[in-house]
Amino acid sequence: MSTPGMLYVTMQPKTGLSLDQFHEWYNNEHGPTRLRLPEIFTNGLRYKATDGLEPTFLAAYDVTSMSHLETETYLTLRANRSPREAETIGQVDVKRFFFDLVHTKEASQFVPLEKLTDKEAEGIQTTAVDIELKDVEGAGEQYQKWLLGEHIPMLSKVPGWLRSRVFKTSYLEGVSKTTYYALHDYAKENGQGGPEHKASMDTPWRTEIFDKYVAGKGRRTYSLFYVFGPAPRELSSLSRLPSTAGFTSADSKNTTIPGSNGAVISYITAEDSLSIPYRLEGNPEPGAPTVAFSNSLLTSLNMWDPFVEILKRERPDLRILRYDTRGRHAVPQPPVAATIDTLAADIKTVLDALRITKLHALIGVSMGGATTLNFALTYPERLEKFIACDFNTTSSAANTQAWKDRTALAEEDGGKGIAKLAEQTVPRWFHPVTMGKPDIVNWMTDIVAANSVEGFKYSCTALWDYDLKPKMGGCAVPGLLVVGDGDAKGALVKAMDGFKGLLGSNGAELKIVPNAGRKSLLAYSSSPVACIHSLILTIDIIASHEIVVDHTKFISTMDYDDSMLGFLGTLRDNARLILRSRSVCNGAAAASSLIPEVVTSTVAQVGCVYGQDVKR
Repeated sequence: MSTPGMLYVTMQPKTGLSLDQFHEWYNNEHGPTRLRLPEIFTNGLRYKATDGLEPTFLAAYDVTSMSHLETETYLTLRANRSPREAETIGQVDVKRFFFDLVHTKEASQFVPLEKLTDKEAEGIQTTAVDIELKDVEGAGEQYQKWLLGEHIPMLSKVPGWLRSRVFKTSYLEGVSKTTYYALHDYAKENGQGGPEHKASMDTPWRTEIFDKYVAGKGRRTYSLFYVFGPAPRELSSLSRLPSTAGFTSADSKNTTIPGSNGAVISYITAEDSLSIPYRLEGNPEPGAPTVAFSNSLLTSLNMWDPFVEILKRERPDLRILRYDTRGRHAVPQPPVAATIDTLAADIKTVLDALRITKLHALIGVSMGGATTLNFALTYPERLEKFIACDFNTTSSAANTQAWKDRTALAEEDGGKGIAKLAEQTVPRWFHPVTMGKPDIVNWMTDIVAANSVEGFKYSCTALWDYDLKPKMGGCAVPGLLVVGDGDAKGALVKAMDGFKGLLGSNGAELKIVPNAGRKSLLAYSSSPVACIHSLILTIDIIASHEIVVDHTKFISTMDYDDSMLGFLGTLRDNARLILRSRSVCNGAAAASSLIPEVVTSTVAQVGCVYGQDVKR
């Protein structure tokens, strides 16, 4: 018989253990590992005591059936601790309890705590009561009768009451004596201690039950402070740890990089068992606005590396999420052809696993651009704004055939043809200026060549026979369209200009990045002008408030040594003011041949993007 219940764990870190180390380990390793077993654990909640007593911390996991805790799956998980977990847990006093569920009563407005947003869940109050019964015949039956028949119904009248659950010692404990546990959940503002609450504990029936059958009572009060998801996301504690506290799991699927430039690198499992690698970094605050990036076909999340470094430096207020698109790696068996709707659903899966209720912005390029638009159309409540770059809203028979031909090429010679495909693909993507930079060309070629051949075969199908135009008019999410002027020799500029007016009630603005190909937001590789354009264009859609240009000064000089990264270094002050202070500022020293083009393009773009009359 299936008996649901709870794994109830109290914890007290020992003197000398950093709380940051304790929380980072528990939030990024211990908890998510268990939530990756949804057949066993339906949720995981962390509480902190509010009564000043120890143990200070409590973790509660609802279990679908207590028998699962006897299976090899769970026992192996416990037995194979990582060295980091063993070292940390050795510095924590831990007590584990197994409870069998007896009874649940919920308020009509109750929402399972794991379904709340982090903001809604934080601060939920829980009172835990444990009752030890006397060795008297019928004690358990009589206690339950009072608890379910009078006490909980009276508690339900307390303002802010949400739920009461009754548990008893599980058979897994292997003890003959039964202890009862009651967990009462209340809203942040509630009437505990008020007249209704006092009345529930002062009745003749209660007095009789406690006099005859209760040997002892314990009471603790807690406040909910963290809700687990099946993917680690704890950047706050991680950001305060020393560099020596980095962690990589034995299977290399989970990595944490500590410090001010920290990151969580892990994976999410979709409903069809697809593994989706992701990287979360940037602002470590849990409530930080999050910008997500959706890749083009045949690339990885690393395609955004240089751009993200710029964004992190210039917008430290943002949390940044990247993930590997379906088809980058092996796909579940038997393989199923992906659709544009599948790709949009994958983004939702990633956000759900990371408990990100709403994105500040979603940015996608090429297939990621189409995915971004489709996500905005399908899940408008999950993002505030978007940038969709270098894509088309419809496919064509010729385009479908082109993908079939590319698949055939990749499959040649037992899959070694992917290298040939990479050599053909990158020149299609990059502007001629960029093709003159071998380091960048080789970097992107290697990324494409490393793609799973089967993954490519069953993901490029998302670009077959799709049409987003019929839904575009109903789009309620503000978006910006961006295209490189050299993409498909200008053909994509024409295509995107043709559908920009279809988005929403007023159409969308189309920004054309000069000297850029398919990777318009990676235009750092093409020219200083394109880089400035890209930065300003991006901030135009990411910024959440009105921009005002208070004053303007021209970039009069610039130290440009033909290295884009070197250029960005000397441009930092100008870009920072463009992005943070919303004004164009003076720079330092430079190449006279570039000055007129940079000045003209920058000033014109600032005036266009921010709607300001920029004067010399």
